[in-house]
Parts: sequence; structure tokens; C-alpha cells
Amino acid sequence: MKKWQLQDAKNQFSKVAEDAATCGAQVVTKHGKDAVVILSIGEYEKLVKPKESLREFLRRSPLSGTALDLKRDQSAGREAGL
Repeated sequence: MKKWQLQDAKNQFSKVAEDAATCGAQVVTKHGKDAVVILSIGEYEKLVKPKESLREFLRRSPLSGTALDLKRDQSAGREAGL
């Protein structure tokens, strides 16, 4: 993983982006400290892609199979003084 000072990364952004796409993550430093990481779109998608679908997650839930009371109270409600 190559590190770039912010000014160098700004001046050579095309090279930083190309290296991220071909060589892996590129770290940009600001005032000598790691500030940001530039990734290829493929690496980014691996990070943000859900590990499982929402359906699978809900099926695994401890509440799976629990009966829910979805009846709605039909009363008019209360008066609101606006």
C-alpha cells in the first residue's frame, strides 16, 4: 500500500487512481497522518456489499416465526389542540 502526501496526490491524481485500480489501496496523508484511502471500485464494492440479503437476515432473526399482531385500532383517536 503506497502512501502519498496530500499535495503529491493532488498533483498526480491520475497516477494515484491508476495505482489504486492496478496495485491496490492508496493512502493519502495530511500533515503526516493517514487521512484517506483511495480504492478501486471493485475493492469498494466488496466492502459495502451486504454479506447476506435482507430476507436471509430476517429469517435468521431470533424473532423469526413470531406471530405479530398487525390489527389497527379503528378508534378516532384523541383531540389535538392546535
